[in-house]
Amino acid sequence: MINESMNNEQLANGEWRMANGEPRDRPHVSRFTFHASRNTDYELRITNYELRITNYDVYLVGVGGQGVLTIGDVLMEAALQQDIPASFYPTKGMAQRGGFVKAQLRLGRQPVGPNVPEQGADLVIAMEVSEALKAVRFVKPGGDFLLFGHVWPPTAVMLGKASYPTLEQVLEQVQEAGGRRHYLAAENLPLYEGQPVPANIFVLGAAVGHSGLGQVLDPSVVAQVVQTRWKKGVERNLFAFQAGLSQMANGK
Repeated sequence: MINESMNNEQLANGEWRMANGEPRDRPHVSRFTFHASRNTDYELRITNYELRITNYDVYLVGVGGQGVLTIGDVLMEAALQQDIPASFYPTKGMAQRGGFVKAQLRLGRQPVGPNVPEQGADLVIAMEVSEALKAVRFVKPGGDFLLFGHVWPPTAVMLGKASYPTLEQVLEQVQEAGGRRHYLAAENLPLYEGQPVPANIFVLGAAVGHSGLGQVLDPSVVAQVVQTRWKKGVERNLFAFQAGLSQMANGK
């Protein structure tokens, strides 16, 4: 760990040392770490977390319009602010809203291939019940599977040509795959000034607070990214993230 007794002048001059007194290079600050350059304590915290880097793969699924890719963007930016190698591979379906969306985020690997292998995801985040079935085969045994219970019936279901899976069927498949189940009911979204908070930011907070992801990324850095990403709705977004952090997900 870094010697925290170093003064600001030493930090500014790049005189970084390990706790045993041995010199070390000043950590690389990526183009995303705009706050680190103005806040020594913040940069020091990033360095401490650099020592905790581990390989961690996240697989995200949902439908267009849910902000699935935004979750991945925020996590990638938070990783880069902590000097954790991050590769983010989003995939969109044909339709902008309601079409299948998936993304793969790989942390701590450099270089890394684009695809999370089957049974290789440490964390699966599924934002829609039926689309969750497409992600079950990617969760590793013992990995976390976070399901947000939003229902968006496909056209075939609305026309009566196909059936929609029950929540119990989805969770049973997750259990059979060896995943640890975390379920967030869509109807229980917290309210901010009388309106439901953004579901994707709420789920993001739950993922950081109730899976191994919170041992890889500093939750305060993720919160900082949430705070600075949008000019409008800052307090609402931070409220949503904090609510997710403290939410007790139901394993059903």
